[in-house]
Amino acid sequence: MTLVPHSDPFVAAAIWTGFAALILTLLLALQIIAMRMMLRRRQRSDARALSRWRPLLNAAIVGEMPATLPPLRRGERLPFLRLWAHLQGSLRGEANEALNEVARRLGIDAYARGLLGRGSRPARLLSALVLGHLHDLDAWPGLLRMAGQPDNTVSLTALWALVRIDPQAASDYMVPLFIAREEWALSLAAGILQQATEPAARALTRLLPQLGEDKLPRALRIAEALHLALPAGVLKSALDSGSMPVVIAGLRGVRTPETLPEVRALLAHEDWQVRVQAARALGRVGERGDAERLVQLLGDREWWVRYRAAEALLELPALTRADLEALRASLTDRFAADMLSQAMAESASV
Repeated sequence: MTLVPHSDPFVAAAIWTGFAALILTLLLALQIIAMRMMLRRRQRSDARALSRWRPLLNAAIVGEMPATLPPLRRGERLPFLRLWAHLQGSLRGEANEALNEVARRLGIDAYARGLLGRGSRPARLLSALVLGHLHDLDAWPGLLRMAGQPDNTVSLTALWALVRIDPQAASDYMVPLFIAREEWALSLAAGILQQATEPAARALTRLLPQLGEDKLPRALRIAEALHLALPAGVLKSALDSGSMPVVIAGLRGVRTPETLPEVRALLAHEDWQVRVQAARALGRVGERGDAERLVQLLGDREWWVRYRAAEALLELPALTRADLEALRASLTDRFAADMLSQAMAESASV
């Protein structure tokens, strides 16, 4: 094709603009074709790597560890890591250790540590998972650096790996961090700390007396999410606090009867949310004699207080179904009787 110069400058400009657009379109098409070819080539390479290594990993999982392993080629490393991490996440017990032995014999631990510092974001996430499964103590400094990054996914994945490697040291590091990072959901914090419940409980017990009232509610909620039974002295301090969020968080964490006097006193608190949590706590740890206290709450002016009091009556371990029926028949307050009937009906339908 030849471009003949045109005497009209506007027509000439339009012709050259159209020609440039055509060239750019062709270049873009070529780039797309090249990217698709690269993707297909990589998929074929990954498939070959998986077909080569899956039988060996499966043999190791069932206890038939190969005496010798073929070298892991450079292009096979990432697909191997993805397969290995997938198998680790779906297995338990001796199979995990067999996979770890294969990885160490292939030098995967050193390769994954290298990826922590220089890999792409997906590669760093994958390497953190691998090193966590491997309980690789040499990766601790690199994982600590990852844990301090602003990317929540990167930092939480690194924390998961740290707790797999050393639960005690990780708990000492993570518990203050989870208390401070209020943007992290409690469920995420609990999910990670559940791998180190006892060390986390010790770290929380040490920290709670030192925390101000602005941090105490979140710390107590973390303890609640982990179903930890905190020392009675720590809970009593929370229940005696002048801060409603602290009192409410403390009541939610009551698991043992040592703080029953404080819980009973809070049934008459002026804040209805405190009365709700006090009723629930009494349902968990109360005694037969607490039934009368809960019956009084059935006449509370707040619907939620009446509802939770009715639920707590059903949860009291000392009351039988016959006791509850007799209690309902004795109620003279129609609203209280209706609330207890509703709770009993809901309990029966579960």
